[in-house]
Amino acid sequence: MKKITSIDFSNLNTSEVTIMNYMFNECSGLTVLDLSNFKTAKVTDMSSMFYGCTGVTALDLSSFNTQNVTGMFQMFYGCSNLTNINLTGVNTSNVRVMARMFGNCSKLSTVDLSNFNTSSVVNMSSMFANCKALITID
Repeated sequence: MKKITSIDFSNLNTSEVTIMNYMFNECSGLTVLDLSNFKTAKVTDMSSMFYGCTGVTALDLSSFNTQNVTGMFQMFYGCSNLTNINLTGVNTSNVRVMARMFGNCSKLSTVDLSNFNTSSVVNMSSMFANCKALITID
């Protein structure tokens, strides 16, 4: 998907989807992802969902319902041009794996994780590996 820069998801029904891992894997051409219509209440795994999305500079996941998600392994790994991410609505109370979640997000300077509940997490290894611009984690 190197030549497609945006996809219209407005008519995509994701209400019954349970696994979204690798959904946008290596979609390096994508620059815009409007995921505001995604229904994610039944999703249990978002591992590597945005892995290698090097063209994306901003992601807004504030509308995501992640109450049943247990896996966020490498979720944003390799999003090397990501500078802005909104995770304010993300519920992490059941997440067990966050390893390499933001690995190689080399332009990300600020991440607000103030609403993250990590009480169930058993693996956070290399969560921010190679995040060279990271200055603030709330």
